[in-house]
Amino acid sequence: MKKSWFKWARKCHKWLGYLLALQVFAWLLGGLVMSAIPLEYVHGKHLAKRQLENPFSQGVYTSNFDNFKQYSIGLKNVNFIHFLETPVIELIGHKERVYLHGETGEKLEAPNKQQIIRQAKAHYLADSQTIDATASLLKEGPREVGYKSNIWRIDFADNVNTTLYIQADSGQVITVRSTIWRIFDFFWMLHIMDYDEREDFNNPLLISFAAVAVLFCMSGMMLLFQNMPFRRKRKVLAN
Repeated sequence: MKKSWFKWARKCHKWLGYLLALQVFAWLLGGLVMSAIPLEYVHGKHLAKRQLENPFSQGVYTSNFDNFKQYSIGLKNVNFIHFLETPVIELIGHKERVYLHGETGEKLEAPNKQQIIRQAKAHYLADSQTIDATASLLKEGPREVGYKSNIWRIDFADNVNTTLYIQADSGQVITVRSTIWRIFDFFWMLHIMDYDEREDFNNPLLISFAAVAVLFCMSGMMLLFQNMPFRRKRKVLAN
């Protein structure tokens, strides 16, 4: 190769290195952190259960199915679930859901704050009697719960700041979040370079930096040829 090529490669490698240094470090550090934390810890499976085993048998749900017709929701599916000591029938429509008492078929009222805290403690896997829990009703949740509307946020005062998000109209658990999840989410943000919603893996900034990283790698590989053993041997023979 011509010496001018190596000179160009050296200069290119240097300036690309300046441009990429912090981001490459973020990629490597983020990869280390995300690979070191087990996903079940990230998802909070050791902190709370998203669903509890239904204590009611099929025979308890005695509501007349003909009552379902009064709800014009474009019925797609019916689930037999429960909330605390109450059997619940969930009617799933195209855009909304209706919750009925499993025995009477009456439409259920939204649970109150005390019931929501009881529900959260029932799902919580640590000793809920010794750990304080606070509940807040949110018109719109934060990004970590996908900006869902009309939900309860229950915060437990444990070592990892466990948070349960619960649907306000049904009392069903949506998801579990904690400091572990938030640390993982932060490094995921750095990794994919989506500093807003942290979901777009194909954003232009990431693609641009990835392309620059490829050029950085190529220029570095090119410089390897400058000091290859066969080149040094050729110089010795020439002398």
